[in-house]
Amino acid sequence: MEYLTRGLIAVKTEQGVFVSWRFLGTDHETTAFHLYRDGKRITRKPIADSTNFLDQNGMADSVYQVAAINKGREEKLSKEAPVWRENVLEVPLNKPEGGVTPDGKPYTYSANDASVGDVDGDGEYEIILKWDPSNSKDNAHDGYTGDVLIDAYKLNGTFLWRINLGRNIRAGAHYTQFMVYDLDGDGKAEIAMKTADGTIDGKGNIIGDEHADFRNEQGRILSGPEYLTVFKGETGEALTTVDYEPRRGKLEDWGDGYGNRMDRFLAGIAYLDGERPSLVMARGYYTRTVLVAYDFRNGRLKKRWTFDSNQPGHEAYAGQGNHSLSVADVDGDGKDEIIYGAMAVDHDGTGLYTTELGHGDAMHVGDLDPSRKGLEVFQVHEDASKPYGLSLRDAGTGEVLWGVHAGTDVGRGMAAHIDPRYKGSLVWGIDPPGNDGMSYGLYTSKGEKISDKAPASANFAIWWDGDLVRELLDHEWNGTIGKPKIEKWDAENRCLKTIFQPEDVLSNNGTKGNPVLQANLFGDWREEVIWRTEDSSALRIYTTTHLTRHRIYTLMHDPVYRLGIAWQNTAYNQPPHTSFYLGTGMKKPPKPALYIAGNKAEIPL
Repeated sequence: MEYLTRGLIAVKTEQGVFVSWRFLGTDHETTAFHLYRDGKRITRKPIADSTNFLDQNGMADSVYQVAAINKGREEKLSKEAPVWRENVLEVPLNKPEGGVTPDGKPYTYSANDASVGDVDGDGEYEIILKWDPSNSKDNAHDGYTGDVLIDAYKLNGTFLWRINLGRNIRAGAHYTQFMVYDLDGDGKAEIAMKTADGTIDGKGNIIGDEHADFRNEQGRILSGPEYLTVFKGETGEALTTVDYEPRRGKLEDWGDGYGNRMDRFLAGIAYLDGERPSLVMARGYYTRTVLVAYDFRNGRLKKRWTFDSNQPGHEAYAGQGNHSLSVADVDGDGKDEIIYGAMAVDHDGTGLYTTELGHGDAMHVGDLDPSRKGLEVFQVHEDASKPYGLSLRDAGTGEVLWGVHAGTDVGRGMAAHIDPRYKGSLVWGIDPPGNDGMSYGLYTSKGEKISDKAPASANFAIWWDGDLVRELLDHEWNGTIGKPKIEKWDAENRCLKTIFQPEDVLSNNGTKGNPVLQANLFGDWREEVIWRTEDSSALRIYTTTHLTRHRIYTLMHDPVYRLGIAWQNTAYNQPPHTSFYLGTGMKKPPKPALYIAGNKAEIPL
């Protein structure tokens, strides 16, 4: 697992200065903290029951530090944290110029999906950002697109590098899944993604033939070599490039003859041996489904295994994938599995199970029902002929615990603990805007229908305020742009109430309403959210200033949550979940079994 500093932040509020820091997964359960302002200790007794504090005497020009207390001994002070004037950190961007396609149509760029990783090993995250051209396409549509660009920034806005994937990588949600993770355990994150002839790395080096152009008259790329490249996170330099597997082969093998379903890609990071991360790249989910796992060691990619639904005995695994995936140890063997829609692949590349309920647009994996042992999967399904449009299953065995027949394509689905009267997640499915927002009801994790009316939001869920109930992150969609908001479910009146709505920022990916990224980036266990400014000149990272009495280790040291941040940018973005039940009536979270990659003994927290 990655080394992290205390992630100390301080924010000016009307009541004083709100201060928040990390409780690390490597901390002892008795670890307490002293807080310092301007070099002087302001806590009489060590803080042992939370990792946030309201300093009523704090000023806008104050500077804060925190020190851990272990066995009565005070450790080194953290790095200094100046006070933010508001609960937002603005990261300026190096916005690229637009361009013109071969058919003479201009396009511009906007900031799109992002991921985070510590690319320089200092214990703080950097942002890896994808720039989306205004002519990016869903695979079902013809047309040329602008080049896909990937940038790296430090949180202070320092621009590190830019990768241009080139003319032979088409732009759109299903084409470029970029994995940001420390793949080789050296304490610094790498970036891995699909590349092609003409890709330019962060040092200006060109992969393959820089003059090659495989775009056809429809703007599609159905021929030419395909590559998988691992880039150095610190510089953007290409470290190693191999052929992308599986190859296209016959377009019809993937479900159509024009390249739509052939070009559907997913990706994730998984601890397949239980100790070190592996890279998993995938192609296809409507019909043929192929996943390929790699280890990145000593600067090289080595293939670990291939799972192919065309292999004898795997026929029932065809057509089961979603527009996203999840990663978790679902069978309790200490090694990760890939939950690939309505099916799962075991850590060794064999099929674990398939429910044969088919493709769907949304899926959630976590301890959704804490009264049961293990994890559960909630999924919505698209095939009207299947018995269930919504289903909840045992994540380890695939046993369908209960389901709801819909007789139609259920477009969106959510699982989140939003009502303190019900332990565990409530789950629901709705149809997206444009289809009358139809609700299929609100259910407990046991399948009890508690209301015909479900929340109108089925986008992202976020831990934002001070209680253990999760809030919902969505947007107001006017048909062209989305204005982000965070809402809380009023269980008594069965309605949503807006509790936070930032100004001058936009959501991503049309009606999907995604943030740039949602993750526990710093401070205590609550989550931050990143949105782009209206002109994409900057990213804005928003953090909560609600006090909480709950002390939970940083979610980034929880294995399921951290890997969820890695795959969040994959196709139809989905929110992360934890490996344990986080909600009303929760037990003490299990201490994660982890060690920190790299030698970090000399770096102050």
